[in-house]
Amino acid sequence: MDSLLYNLLRTYMGSLRIKELSKIGYTNDRARSLVINTISKHFKHHTKEELITLLTGIKEKPEQYVNDEVLGKIASTFIEKEEVTHHKEFTLLEQTGRLKIYGGKEIEHAAKKQMEIAMSLPVTVQGALMPDAHTGYGLPIGGVLATDNAVIPYAVGVDIGCRMSLSIFDEGESFIKRYGYQMKVALKEWTHFGMEGGLEVEQEHPVLDDPAFQATDLLKKLQSKAARQLGSSGSGNHFVEFGMIRLSEDNSLGLPAKEYVALLSHSGSRGLGANIAMHYTKIAMDTCKLPREAQQLAWLDMNSEAGQEYWLSMQLAGDYAKACHDRIHINMAKALGLERLITIENHHNFAWEEILDDGRKVIVHRKGATPAHKGEPGIIPGSMTTAAYLVTGKGVDQSLFSASHGAGRMMSRKRARESMTVSALKKMLADAGVTLIGGSVEENPLAYKDIETVIAAQQELVTVEGRFLPRIVRMYKE
Repeated sequence: MDSLLYNLLRTYMGSLRIKELSKIGYTNDRARSLVINTISKHFKHHTKEELITLLTGIKEKPEQYVNDEVLGKIASTFIEKEEVTHHKEFTLLEQTGRLKIYGGKEIEHAAKKQMEIAMSLPVTVQGALMPDAHTGYGLPIGGVLATDNAVIPYAVGVDIGCRMSLSIFDEGESFIKRYGYQMKVALKEWTHFGMEGGLEVEQEHPVLDDPAFQATDLLKKLQSKAARQLGSSGSGNHFVEFGMIRLSEDNSLGLPAKEYVALLSHSGSRGLGANIAMHYTKIAMDTCKLPREAQQLAWLDMNSEAGQEYWLSMQLAGDYAKACHDRIHINMAKALGLERLITIENHHNFAWEEILDDGRKVIVHRKGATPAHKGEPGIIPGSMTTAAYLVTGKGVDQSLFSASHGAGRMMSRKRARESMTVSALKKMLADAGVTLIGGSVEENPLAYKDIETVIAAQQELVTVEGRFLPRIVRMYKE
């Protein structure tokens, strides 16, 4: 069930609509979800008429198909069975799988303990902890976990598809000096921060017409809110900022090694992802019973109805998060008359189906971790006054082909608020030559680990190809 499958899904659904499935009797979410996954994988080259004939036959005579390896699950939805609520109880393993920790001296004990618990799950195959790690819900932020045919909603995270996006423009330092005021205006007018609301101008993107929004009752309910929030950024440590990036010699982008104006954004899937996460975490915890210390790591079997629905919903949330960044970067470039040379982007709260070096197929959860397969580009930010790094992965199996997703918090929000004054933050910003629009002391630079130390701790995982320094930063004002 990788992203390619879902791209094929969308191609297929272009000819056969959800409405047409309803007309031939496919009216419940489970049947539709199974059809979407099965047809897109096994029947993508069939015509609409052939598909309708096949699906009608399954509905009318399901007993003839129920033992079919490919179509049996669809057929079973039309055979009446006594409804039974199933749950299974699991114990944690004493002997755990392989865990590799990077930059362990800078990682708090509580985060390591969380990772150890995750490693003791019966479905866990391998794990890694990145140097920016700190405690989270279930899996620590910076935790990477490979599982066998199981997906853990809380190992993906609440903000599904939270990601980075970096656009590089063919302009130099002089552009910021000449048009700094206009850049501030654009950030104020064309970004929106906060839990609710969105941009004043209605935003458009193909993701809003994705047929996956019609696949389950939950997604149907969330579509209108997703439309309202498209192109917005949320709160907390999310940001949109302009700055300067210096690219290294012989960088993989094929661009000259010099300084460029760049736009960097960090945000996720807004209310869409949060609602999906909460809904399927509850299902997982109701059906997968674990000892108290591991309850938040309850999983969904990838062969189950809930597992398939979550996977489809997670993919949609990831696509939606990307669409939000698309709109942010399109709006900023248009407002300032800039043309992008290239955009680099990556998820860091997501799950992927991947193959390990030993050939095993696993589900790799990256909760606050950047994919770093060999040659894969990624962005690792610091704080509002420190550098972000453009990197390419080295494809290290021990790290599950991953790197850190940022500097990582060193202080809780409460402690950061208590240890920094507004005037002290303003002085730090002035010393760094950074203008902050919005923001709060909770996100002050001292609340984070030193990005240079974090990057140094993962030299075997990534190659640095560029160094970005922020100049004008927009964040949520608490």
